[in-house]
Amino acid sequence: MTYCKYLDQETGSPRYAHVERRGGVLWAVSPMQAPPEDLAARLAPAVSARFAAAPLDSLELLAPVTPSKIVCIGRNYRDHVAELGHDLPKEPLLFLKPPSSLLAPNGVVRMPALSRRVDYEGELAIVIGRRASRLRADVDVRPYIRGYTIVNDVTARDLQTSDGQWSRAKGFDTFCPAGPIVSTEIDPVGGEPVTVTTRLNGAVKQQGSTRELIFPISVLLAHITAAMTLEPGDIIPTGTPAGVGPVQPGDVVEVEIDGIGVLRNSFQAE
Repeated sequence: MTYCKYLDQETGSPRYAHVERRGGVLWAVSPMQAPPEDLAARLAPAVSARFAAAPLDSLELLAPVTPSKIVCIGRNYRDHVAELGHDLPKEPLLFLKPPSSLLAPNGVVRMPALSRRVDYEGELAIVIGRRASRLRADVDVRPYIRGYTIVNDVTARDLQTSDGQWSRAKGFDTFCPAGPIVSTEIDPVGGEPVTVTTRLNGAVKQQGSTRELIFPISVLLAHITAAMTLEPGDIIPTGTPAGVGPVQPGDVVEVEIDGIGVLRNSFQAE
């Protein structure tokens, strides 16, 4: 069930479509019913025109998730911990980004005037498909996962340092670009390594494999659900590799994961 979410230009409403690859290009190939958590899409007016398959680049894509919460993992790649000069965490480090921080693919990240340094952080994100509570680390968590998407965990680095906690620095509007699709073509839980590559204005800045995760996905879900129930549509960015760095107004950041695609966003001063 690989899919995207886009804006129907005829009705001005959000729609979902199944996605497949054609000649290496992602195409929306057939309409799909909105997931239960996306009430706005489910209540949208009926489509009056017949659906026509189209490449994703021709659509106005929306963030493909409607989470009740975004549960992020800090310092989950060894090389990233090393570049920050911290000790390895003894258990997963959790923090939240509000759903109001979501941003569509190709959207513009607003760099707040409150911050003097805004950083990119490319990440693989889990999309929850089934209500999950108190999962054990030894259970097969794949039935609880709808698929995977890409997130850029944009961070006001100076505010993160000065605040001593991360809610404000991570939670600004537009600070969670997500997309372009939710994919079931990859299986990092089953041992298939996934590579996260981040480019700043075309230059590779981050490249890391999920085999380098300190805490694998099954451990992350057990740790999170021991404290809170995950609902369908919730997303869990799994941490960022080494190479995080600042952006300037006008920069373009692309986060790429094979089997998902490229999440591209530009940055502008507020």
